[in-house]
Amino acid sequence: MTATITFCGGVRTVTGSSHLLEVEGERIVIDCGLFQGHREEFYKINSHFCFNPVSIDALVTSHSHIDHCGNLPNVVRNGYKGKIFVTKPTRDLMKLMLLDSAKIQEEDIKFVNKINARRGLPLRQPLYTIEDATKALKKLRAMDYRKKFKLTPHISCAFYDAGHILGSSIPLLEMRSHNQTMRMAYCVDLGRNGIPLLEDPDILENIDYLIIESTYGGRAHELIADAKMQLAMTINRTLERGGKVIIPAFALERTQEVVYYLGQLIKEKIITQVPIYVDSPLACNITDVFMENSASLDDEAKSLIRKKADPFGLNSIRYIRDNEESKKLNSDKQPMIIISTSGMCESGRILHHLRNNIEDERNTIVVVGYMAKNTLGKRIVERHKRVKIFGESFELKAEVEVINAFSAHADKNELLEYVLKTKGRLKKIFIVHGDMDQSEALALNLKNNGFNAYIPKKFETVALP
Repeated sequence: MTATITFCGGVRTVTGSSHLLEVEGERIVIDCGLFQGHREEFYKINSHFCFNPVSIDALVTSHSHIDHCGNLPNVVRNGYKGKIFVTKPTRDLMKLMLLDSAKIQEEDIKFVNKINARRGLPLRQPLYTIEDATKALKKLRAMDYRKKFKLTPHISCAFYDAGHILGSSIPLLEMRSHNQTMRMAYCVDLGRNGIPLLEDPDILENIDYLIIESTYGGRAHELIADAKMQLAMTINRTLERGGKVIIPAFALERTQEVVYYLGQLIKEKIITQVPIYVDSPLACNITDVFMENSASLDDEAKSLIRKKADPFGLNSIRYIRDNEESKKLNSDKQPMIIISTSGMCESGRILHHLRNNIEDERNTIVVVGYMAKNTLGKRIVERHKRVKIFGESFELKAEVEVINAFSAHADKNELLEYVLKTKGRLKKIFIVHGDMDQSEALALNLKNNGFNAYIPKKFETVALP
């Protein structure tokens, strides 16, 4: 059998995942994520592919995070004609995520072109448009978990639960030719056991090749159960001094997890009743998708929904879609909890809430997700004395509380434990989706446990013997 894997993106970094699998001349792409970075780098990297979209036979998408699916409209725009295979919850979430991403592309280019027009520079085109995203969405084909389906004459696939976000999957690719069979599992991204709302990751056996993430390949998380009590203590401390709790959170998954915990804390009377707002139209719509796909949630969440126990606080938490209603929160001085996007504080309504609350020492900013380098969120985590919001300088007087236990990525111990549970004929492990220090730490850990681990370079092609 002639088979190769080319690592097109998301290697030695945590963004822009994309990989090309070729078997007997057939070509499929696993993930087509957006590289997220500074504007010039963003457009340069995302505008070029290491494959010709016209030549691809099938696309497989592991989950609906933008760094894994966000460049699909651009691939379709550049000539891809085939189907895009996903799980049903991923299909429903991508309908929101890709249209939102396209809207951001269009609005960002409008802003850039205003500046370019003033400077007499050439006008630019968006990476893709809402029309492109709509065309890509029409190509989605939703498949059930754990059921094999054909991609090409020589390649089949089955989706297994990755336990990372709603609908996330581990695509298991099976390649057959000349009475030879190879199996490759794509664990990017891999979740954790015990995450609220989600099933634990499926364990796969008899795999020849494993592609695995390394976001936290050299770090250990706190226990997930500790996040709930840390959140409670932070909220109570802030409310006692009459302050607001501001929580930047990703619209997908993290917002729903935080809301789930808040509902438990109120029900158990660990925190006092206080106004809670989810200020993000996208997060509101995503929460609706969670309810519509409740069959994919864990048993506890399904039981709560059956009992009408309101796990997402739809009856007790105010979900804000209207922009004017969002603005009113800034003039309301009473204690409250505000959950708002974006998660890294680079755009969206969270910027207005930070601008109006960051200089009040009674308030607390609670960080519940990963903050990339050179983002406002990272500067807040590092507790810079002054930060810029909308070009203005503000003094960081609010308390900053970081709760790492909320992470939906497996840590170094969980990654190793997962690999140890994969029984059978594992020949090689490819380590991707991590900063280099984290990838190297995971590679060393795996090698010390007897595995053949390898960190590929971007655009490197490796034969699968």
